[in-house]
Amino acid sequence: MMCLVAALSFSFTQRADAQPLQLASPEHVLEVSFTLEDGVPKYSLSRLGQTLILPSKLGFKLAGAPDFDTNFELLGHQSSTFDETWEQVWGEKRFIRNHYNELRVQLQQRDALARRIDVVFRVYDDGFGFRYEFPEQPNLSEILIDDELTEFTLTGNHESWWIGAYQWNRFEYLTENTPLAAVDTVHTPLTMRTADDIYLSFHEAALTNYSSMTLERVADFTLKANLMPWADGIRVRTQAPAVTPWRTLQVADRPGDLITSYLILNLNEPNQIEDTSWIEPAKYVGIWWEMHLDKSTWEPGPRHGATTENAKRYIDFAAEHGFDHVLVEGWNPGWEGDWFADGVVFDFTRPYDVFDLEGVAAYALERGVRLMGHHETSASVEHYEAQMEEAFALYERLGVRAVKTGYVGHGQEIFWTDADGNRNYEWHHGQHMVEHHQTVVELAAQHQISLNVHEGVKDTGLRRTWPNLMTREVARGQEYNAWGENGGNPPNHVLMLPFTRNLAGPFDYTPGVVDLLFEEWRPDNRVPHTLAKELALYVVIYSPLQMAADLPQNYENAPLPLQFIKDVPADWYDTLVPDGSIGNFITVVRKDRNSDEWFLGSITNEQGRLLETPLSFLDEGRRYRAEIYRDATDAHWEHNPYALEYVEMEVSSTTILPLRLAAGGGMAVRFVPLDE
Repeated sequence: MMCLVAALSFSFTQRADAQPLQLASPEHVLEVSFTLEDGVPKYSLSRLGQTLILPSKLGFKLAGAPDFDTNFELLGHQSSTFDETWEQVWGEKRFIRNHYNELRVQLQQRDALARRIDVVFRVYDDGFGFRYEFPEQPNLSEILIDDELTEFTLTGNHESWWIGAYQWNRFEYLTENTPLAAVDTVHTPLTMRTADDIYLSFHEAALTNYSSMTLERVADFTLKANLMPWADGIRVRTQAPAVTPWRTLQVADRPGDLITSYLILNLNEPNQIEDTSWIEPAKYVGIWWEMHLDKSTWEPGPRHGATTENAKRYIDFAAEHGFDHVLVEGWNPGWEGDWFADGVVFDFTRPYDVFDLEGVAAYALERGVRLMGHHETSASVEHYEAQMEEAFALYERLGVRAVKTGYVGHGQEIFWTDADGNRNYEWHHGQHMVEHHQTVVELAAQHQISLNVHEGVKDTGLRRTWPNLMTREVARGQEYNAWGENGGNPPNHVLMLPFTRNLAGPFDYTPGVVDLLFEEWRPDNRVPHTLAKELALYVVIYSPLQMAADLPQNYENAPLPLQFIKDVPADWYDTLVPDGSIGNFITVVRKDRNSDEWFLGSITNEQGRLLETPLSFLDEGRRYRAEIYRDATDAHWEHNPYALEYVEMEVSSTTILPLRLAAGGGMAVRFVPLDE
């Protein structure tokens, strides 16, 4: 690991409200200002002299204690700078620079309790984060947060991209595009574009032992933290000393620069797993898509998908074509009946009679493949936690290195049982579930198991600290195209994701469907893309556990697209975004971590486009073979989605590559260095 650290610290202690306190980013791009206005703490933010955040309130309302938002005086403040380059275990970029200036503001209330709180700002050139820290103190031990008062007061009615919070189906909604004045209460990341074409993304980092933050519009252009509550209305339960997650804002001149900002990762703690040799990015296939197509079922019966015979067929396919894992869903008792509503039903250590778990796992290992485990909890967390230790130990013994977990259930369907036997129903993204997921990832690490979490909590960069937390769903994925719910995902859905959901972290979207029309199984539904666009998604939408979602027989009938899926990596040395427009088009290029090959993915919405990309990212003076998978001249997502062309051409760093994208289409390119 390359590491350069430089830290300078300056400390001041004073009781007067000397204001404002200001701190600029390392290259003086952003500047944060902290003030006390009649004892009320506020901050603001400017970029190159232009105000982005007007003075915005900080603080808390507490349950059973005086509020923590006013009557403050300044005890002192310290400033410091930090600069390092750290190496990801895996990721979209191998080496990441973490360079910021920090301001710690120490506050104390002017009353007999004299309670203290620190506000810590870290200012980068591409954004900033701040968090609250509660020091250990005699008059503040148990902390019950009734409301977090953090505000973001914007300067205008910015164009916004968002999904609403407090909905029954968690995060699985299409992205809305409206002015800020039409935003209600929304999940983060929340993306905006100002009238001056500055792009903003609001989110949070290092979410542990706290509730997820949504953002509520409380005035025309003011957003306030809205923490997901416990069943009794309390937002957060904690004890001093304690810290909150970082509240973050990423800032860029171009939307693609939001994608290559690593502020969220940098605000998380370093890796806590000493031996990471077992954590491996990979591609997988599995018994999954066929259930969504209604070709087979999760529950036992004549069309049960999780049989020993069917699993071995997938394993043989994976071994022949170099896929690393085979996912099997529906292998364990509990899928009968209305498991979605019944809750406490699944057995995580015993297979159905038609599935030889031990034999299938051994069969996979013999062929150089691993079984990928599956734990669907139906949102019954207590039931799952009672079996987790034994379930993970079983998988570890069988050589399973990755598990897909699921929490299917309505938005407030997680429950825990109190001492009187009463069920208390919680939100999927409240503190109860944040703490549950942390328990799961730490237990999984003890058994050398990586996680792919569906219906979980949004990513906030914890993959830096716990790199076995590899990927998540937490959005509308490919399965909505099979279901056809509300017409499936429109062609522009995957053009929203890179600039919204994916800013939080990797997404198990499950791309690579080559039978786009489902004529045999679901003829009324379809994938709203061309074949070339499905291939390009492997570069555009990042996941270190990347699925080839379609059925083996469909890939065997489509050897050309299968070849690109086999060639494209799941781990990268570097990522660049040459061009992009939210909801319209995007071009992403990535360099393989384990070779000198580069890959390009470019996709568009319903509108066909002529774009071009300079190949200046290639090594100067070196020649490459460009293996191009592109829409044919008559391709169109609606009436000719299979029209795919493969061409090869010799290119270099001086080449400007034309990109012709059909309506709803895309292009995928592999750049292979030629022998000199």
